[in-house]
Amino acid sequence: MLKRSVQLAGVLFLACIFFLAVLVATTWAPDQPVANLTQKWAPAPSTFINLHGLNVHLRDQGPASDPLPIVLIHGTSSSLHTWEAWVDVLKTQHRVITMDLPGFGLTGPNVQDDYSNQVYVHFILDLMDKLSVQRFILGGNSLGGEIAWQVAASAPERVAKLILVDAAGYAFTPESIPLGFRIARTPVLNKLVELTLPRDMMEKSIRNVYGNPEKVTPELVDRYIATTLRAGNRHALVRRFGQLDGGASADKIKSLHLPTLILWGGKDKLIPVKYAQEFHRDIPDSQLQIFDQLGHVPQEEDAALTVKVVQEFLR
Repeated sequence: MLKRSVQLAGVLFLACIFFLAVLVATTWAPDQPVANLTQKWAPAPSTFINLHGLNVHLRDQGPASDPLPIVLIHGTSSSLHTWEAWVDVLKTQHRVITMDLPGFGLTGPNVQDDYSNQVYVHFILDLMDKLSVQRFILGGNSLGGEIAWQVAASAPERVAKLILVDAAGYAFTPESIPLGFRIARTPVLNKLVELTLPRDMMEKSIRNVYGNPEKVTPELVDRYIATTLRAGNRHALVRRFGQLDGGASADKIKSLHLPTLILWGGKDKLIPVKYAQEFHRDIPDSQLQIFDQLGHVPQEEDAALTVKVVQEFLR
């Protein structure tokens, strides 16, 4: 009986090894040098500036004379492209600065291999210093929202207004996690992330964060795949999931005393809408707008609807 059990375990082990080998062979996707991606994904007005040894992908649009620029920060596995439809509207009256965070988009990994919130807070403040922007309006989605409010808490004299879009910050319990995120957070399996990138997995992951998955187009999937394949980004994603704050800094949210707009997708399954209510409760001077039919990235899913609320807030 014991011999049979050992034999069965051996067969299952070999079957697993074979399955993983086939998976890697059929979905192998090597890292892409940033030079292979810039022509399509970083045309004008994109620029690259050196900061902390990084060649930061940046877009600085709208009137340069604007004394109070809007700075927008994307979320995990995203890029500055997520804001472009907002920027097209806002740049007619405002200077709008967007960037790819270290470890994402075309900026790529940092030398320290550190993607903790504090590193990102310093990155944003140092980037603003590099651009000679002393005071600004700061917005962010998901991880970007968490970085935004932590910047405001760390340097309140520099942030005039805050825009939180389905922001992280509390110790939240997801209703559903995108497949790609689940794999990147799972030991052993996350090693596959650096070798493979099945298109079907990427599409399912994006559809998971949309309120209406039918809005996910092949072109959108192409963009997410291209920026994920940027050399070093998949390794950085695994590292980032090992450095999550997990709500450890949430008490700082109550220290925020500045005009704050909270936007949330009512169908957000990653950071459910109840956490929007927590931000609204803990930030005294805040406005809350929930979009019942949208998901975790409302600025991308329905830019026209959501940016109208932002314009009103800015007025």
